Amino acid sequence: MPLTPEQTAEIDALRAAPQQTLRAVSDGMEAHLYKAHPVLDHGFVRVIDYMGDDSAICQAARVSYGKGTKSVSNDEGLIRYLMRHWHSTPFEMCEIKLHVKLPVFVARQWIRHRTANVNEYSARYSILDREFYIPAPEHIAAQSTVNNQGRGDTLDGPEAARVLEILKADSARAYDNYEAMISQDGQQGLARELARMNLPANIYTQWYWKVDLHNLFHFLRLRADPHAQYEIRVYAEIMCDIVRDWVPFACKAFEDYRMGGANLSATALDCIRRMLAGEKVSQENSGMSKGEWREFQGVLTPGT
Repeated sequence: MPLTPEQTAEIDALRAAPQQTLRAVSDGMEAHLYKAHPVLDHGFVRVIDYMGDDSAICQAARVSYGKGTKSVSNDEGLIRYLMRHWHSTPFEMCEIKLHVKLPVFVARQWIRHRTANVNEYSARYSILDREFYIPAPEHIAAQSTVNNQGRGDTLDGPEAARVLEILKADSARAYDNYEAMISQDGQQGLARELARMNLPANIYTQWYWKVDLHNLFHFLRLRADPHAQYEIRVYAEIMCDIVRDWVPFACKAFEDYRMGGANLSATALDCIRRMLAGEKVSQENSGMSKGEWREFQGVLTPGT
């Protein structure tokens, strides 16, 4: 289960004791505070704290001391301008702190984003729980034949069942040995910092992850993308929902210009101008490599 009864009771107590504040408050984000959003089979994402809102982005851009005379539509237009022209520092004025429970192999992908503050559960000090990520059958897939870091076709029933049994058995056996090594029942147990090295990469860990909005958008652009690995993408999708409630103007601009937009090279723009002028443009006369042309065609006609 994602949360223990004790953790749930603690969250309920925190949500039942709201505090009065003079700082900027996002009503949408307040609904997310402390709430655990389930992810995968044992994971979750929950908001611990946040700073700023859409108006904080505009305030920083204008370097003003209050809302002034600007209207809501002015704020939305300014945010879209900032996003469109790749301004970054105004978005850095907003921050979020998340508590995330995730499989170790997902954490190792996630930590490659080096623009956040992280504090992870210590398996040197504490004992890890017997919780492992076991994929649902529909997520058991073969290696892709065209992408060395991606999935191919879903495995059929018997083969998927065989893989699942291996994952379950190996996970259970590794944890049994972990418990046996650290046990102090009649003997001196192995140090936890050594015993942990025998645990599989699908065991769950937890951390606090604090990041500003600019770098969070960069994380989401990569990890909420359909090409991202499923197991990290589902975390990113939950985070997108949270950000959408927190800073709706900024999130809409991000979705339009980053998630839904496309970056084109000078060569690609030249090809579009030639096409608009009625010229027949092919890969051979485009000035692009086969890979560039394939990606260009994917921008012009998604799904091809």
